[in-house]
Amino acid sequence: MFARLLVTFGLLIFGLLLPVLEIGDTHVFNPDWPPHARLHEVWQLVTNSSLAIMGLWLVWARGRIIMAGAIGLCVMGGVVIAHLIEARYGGALVYSGGPSLALFGISAAFLIPLAAMSSFVLAMILNRQSAG
Repeated sequence: MFARLLVTFGLLIFGLLLPVLEIGDTHVFNPDWPPHARLHEVWQLVTNSSLAIMGLWLVWARGRIIMAGAIGLCVMGGVVIAHLIEARYGGALVYSGGPSLALFGISAAFLIPLAAMSSFVLAMILNRQSAG
């Protein structure tokens, strides 16, 4: 049961929390963004939320914790990789001029995906241990 809750926590981060944070003036409705960039943002939010819904179904209807965790790792791992290589493409983890929350000097925008990834990995480990 704890493994299911851990996966659910991670899925809700990118399926619900991130859309709530990004549907606003800093992202989706940012007048400084080109319309094509906003399309990509909405596309990403819809895709990620759809994957989260699928992951929740896998966990709660099918008991497929490993599969749901793998989906979550792909999504949240993408955020981490995009941040690690942002200098190569001129990206930024935090919206310029937006709120910048940090814990121990590390941006919350980086810690949250790491927390989700950790919850997926721990859930997968717990699931494997209980199955074996």
